[in-house]
Amino acid sequence: MLTQLDGRAVEELVEEWRPYYAASNHPTRLRDIGRSLSTGACGKSYLQVRRSVGEKEQAVNIAVERTRKNSPQTNGDFGRDRAGDTYQEISESVAYLKLSSIESDEIEPLIGNIHDKKGLIVDLRNYPNSFMVYKLGQRLITMSQPFALVTSADINNPGAFIWSDPLVLEPNTPNYNGKVAILVDEISQSMAEFTAMALRVRPTAMVVGSTTAGADGNVSPITLPGGLRTLISGIGIYYPDKTPTQRVGIVPDIEAKPTIEGIRAGRDEVLEAALRYILGDAVTEGEIKRLAAWP
Repeated sequence: MLTQLDGRAVEELVEEWRPYYAASNHPTRLRDIGRSLSTGACGKSYLQVRRSVGEKEQAVNIAVERTRKNSPQTNGDFGRDRAGDTYQEISESVAYLKLSSIESDEIEPLIGNIHDKKGLIVDLRNYPNSFMVYKLGQRLITMSQPFALVTSADINNPGAFIWSDPLVLEPNTPNYNGKVAILVDEISQSMAEFTAMALRVRPTAMVVGSTTAGADGNVSPITLPGGLRTLISGIGIYYPDKTPTQRVGIVPDIEAKPTIEGIRAGRDEVLEAALRYILGDAVTEGEIKRLAAWP
């Protein structure tokens, strides 16, 4: 774990840089600071990291060389979804689907494949490759389900906003009837958050992980002097009961976060929590860890 950068404690740098990072909530600010923490002038940089040596931890000082970055970072560089195919069978009773690589025409055959599975895990710790709110959401319900409200500016009354009619999922076949776990974290933003809102209306669906970015809605660009540009969400996104999601995020039903120990061991502790929800107490912790191991 990185504890110091060029003689400055990481906690000190985070506090100093906090005012310069626009974010909807604290987890997202930490995400963005973490992405740029190591950037700076090319040349020598000095790190202090904490490492485990046997059963003890010790501080280690390392000199590294900053080099020029060849391409800009994008959100896709930081997704934490599972390696491998879009659709995976984690066990005979649990299917896994990551939306970072899914195509919209894949849903119908996939739902046919999982109709007898006890649980489906949908991984949204990424940015979806296709808009799956309706195509996937409609396969997870048996009756009409409102999932969101939208507000937009009233151009005839500046400063006022208008509520939309509820956005509704209508059931479609083939239909899946097992448990659903939706994996999220601070990487989940915009379309990923909107998708999570829709999928969680299923009665047996649980959102598992940590609070999302809180930046749902469309993007409205604003051009500033000097060739600068910034963005805002041009509409408001709410649950049907008018609970806001922007500046809040999608709050999980089951909280689970990676730990230092888990990362060192190569575990996916969020996926493990989803498997516990689906499989229950009949499956041992050792079996949960084995099933969640990366392919």
